[in-house]
Amino acid sequence: MIDLAIVGAGPAGMAAALEVAEAGFSVLVVDEQARAGGQIFRRPPAEWGIRHGDYRPYPWAQGLIERFEDHPRIEALFRATAFGMLRDAPEVGSGLQLAVHSAQGGRLVAARRLLIATGAHDMPVAFPGWTLPGVMTAGAVQSLLKSQKLLAGQRLVLAGSHPILLILAAQLLDAGARIAEIAFARGLPRLAEMVGALPAVPGHVALFADAARALRKILAHGVRLSRHTVVTGAEGGEALSGVRLQKVDGDWAPKGEARLVAADVLALGYGFHPSTELARQAGCNLHWHSAAGGWLVSHDDAFRTSAEGIFVAGEPTGIAGAERAWAEGRVAGLAIAASLGAKPSAARQVEAARMLARAGRFSRVVQAMFAPNRTALAALSLPEETIICRCELVRSGQLDAVLANNPFILSASAAKLECRSGMGLCQGRYCEATVAARIAAARRAPIEASGRFSAHLPVKPVPLQSYCDLRRGEE
Repeated sequence: MIDLAIVGAGPAGMAAALEVAEAGFSVLVVDEQARAGGQIFRRPPAEWGIRHGDYRPYPWAQGLIERFEDHPRIEALFRATAFGMLRDAPEVGSGLQLAVHSAQGGRLVAARRLLIATGAHDMPVAFPGWTLPGVMTAGAVQSLLKSQKLLAGQRLVLAGSHPILLILAAQLLDAGARIAEIAFARGLPRLAEMVGALPAVPGHVALFADAARALRKILAHGVRLSRHTVVTGAEGGEALSGVRLQKVDGDWAPKGEARLVAADVLALGYGFHPSTELARQAGCNLHWHSAAGGWLVSHDDAFRTSAEGIFVAGEPTGIAGAERAWAEGRVAGLAIAASLGAKPSAARQVEAARMLARAGRFSRVVQAMFAPNRTALAALSLPEETIICRCELVRSGQLDAVLANNPFILSASAAKLECRSGMGLCQGRYCEATVAARIAAARRAPIEASGRFSAHLPVKPVPLQSYCDLRRGEE
């Protein structure tokens, strides 16, 4: 039996693994990528003979990755999917069992503790044409560039409200891309916002400097940077050929006439959603915090969840950046080691707590300044032919009809049962936010009142053979 199983090898997962392993316990880390680092530190394939990528502006990343990869008590299982959490039968015990799929098939991993450090995914936004080839998330465009050194297209439009757009634009320009326009839904920070951001500066000068460097590069290349502008549609036949952009008011409501900008790639960056499907399936309590990403996994000061034996760290607790995830992983790792019988030093606990507090000041500023307007974004999907659920091809008009004909439907899960939105391969990761916001608008209720989709095993699609393999017993 493994002492600790971790799902996710990003900053949080790596930091926690090191704390627990250095306390003398065995650790298994499961990750879907080919190498450690998570999305933020995505690296080129090992076959290229290059150990590290570009981690700017995080000077601590290289050391963290090297310590993680070189530690003798940490076993890493890459290109593997954790698709469910089970518990022993009462007559057997109360241990945790993680269902994992890899190239070798399915297996059950028995563990004394489980850490969910599953990161986040780009916030999807539905609008006419958003399913066209060439419409991508900012994270997907960045991943291609980081891991494969590939440009997603020749002429790009970047649209959204998150500062990742500026960083991505600079990276694309460095790689020789042509950016037609960057459309930012919000305006420049107001004086009150800049004053409020001052507490976040100490310890984060490199992050602010990197953002300033990116903005200078954008301006130097003459890229059009439009403020108070959103994407209202994508056009094309078999692939994207143009993007409709429109000015918005302070509430992000479109005004005036839309204009068409030629592009073969549209990169969307409105923010991120925590990957909480495994936590939901495991029975962890969640709570709503829109600016921090939506539905977050609840936890105590030691990052224990409401489910016995399960801890959480990183983006599932709130979208807060790599440094915060690193700090949370350290705090959670120390708490897990203590729960297993170790006695972490007071100095390490104090250091981790200070890291957490410092990172928290920065993340709260970013969350407040760049929170998405979910109601306005959901309104972009109103045209009745707009696809809401791309897996099941549920259109906006179908959802409207379901809500009109069933006034008792008040939740996203109820709508899911009636019109199949959220029943496809992605299990609602692409449509939950839109469906919930549309229900809230129809019922004149806050978005959180619409609830969330339930998560069941498997939380991600895996071959049926992996189920059969689980019968071979736990490891």
